[in-house]
Amino acid sequence: MIADPATTGHADPTETQLLDAALRHVAFDGWSERTLRAACRETGISESLARSIFPRGAVDLAIAFHKRGDAQMVERLRTTDMTGLRFRDKISAAVRIRLEVAGSKEAVRRGATLFSLPQYAPDGAKALWSTADAIWTALGDTSDDLNWYTKRTTLAGVYGSTLLMWLGDDSLGSSDTWAFLDRRIGNVMQFEKVKSRLREAPFLKPFTAGPEWLFGRVRAPMRNMEEMMPGRWSPPPAPGAGMPPAGSEASSPDPAAGPRPGPVGPAETSGDAGSGPRPGPVGPA
Repeated sequence: MIADPATTGHADPTETQLLDAALRHVAFDGWSERTLRAACRETGISESLARSIFPRGAVDLAIAFHKRGDAQMVERLRTTDMTGLRFRDKISAAVRIRLEVAGSKEAVRRGATLFSLPQYAPDGAKALWSTADAIWTALGDTSDDLNWYTKRTTLAGVYGSTLLMWLGDDSLGSSDTWAFLDRRIGNVMQFEKVKSRLREAPFLKPFTAGPEWLFGRVRAPMRNMEEMMPGRWSPPPAPGAGMPPAGSEASSPDPAAGPRPGPVGPAETSGDAGSGPRPGPVGPA
């Protein structure tokens, strides 16, 4: 299984070696089986081990490259001071950082070509979504309703279109791409203003009450979903786990408190021994 550096904070060293070696061949052979085999030869890693890390071969290699970019973006966002910036400017800075850490345009272009194939289109959509989710999470998004989905859907569209612009941009310092990004975010802000006005319009209240109630029941997915799935087994605690160590105050009785009461004896369960036997049930006369 491919390690997710965006969530784990690190990648497997063997995966890193293969990915670094593969990037030297992607510009010529694309994200292909030939690239994966060349990376194995250069690193001395067996193809069987490489297949265990990248079960689907080159496509998983390309996904690992994308996840590495997301992790590098998150790390830079953590160390970037955005105090005083408007939220739209924070989004713009995050998208710009994501494209800057991508590094080789040719590797990204080859990945975009691969994910445009019908059989890998779901993987490409998932990669865009993961980038949008990483940006919103890094910027401190706390929404847990329908907004969680709409924010990421909108940002995925903005990032995808800006990515295509960046791949074909030859301007100095990618200035045309950053101007394009600002315009796209401006379009999104205009749409949000129109949506807010329509929601507050009195004549639309009878028509929007039902959908708003329904959408209000939508909740964001749980981050620790895997931990809550049934069928997960946890090992039992070791013998004595959770017990206070011998000689501690919790395990040693207090001498001043006197002896602890023992178990209930027969005399205490059968009544007062000096009062004789209890009368039995009344029999027939």
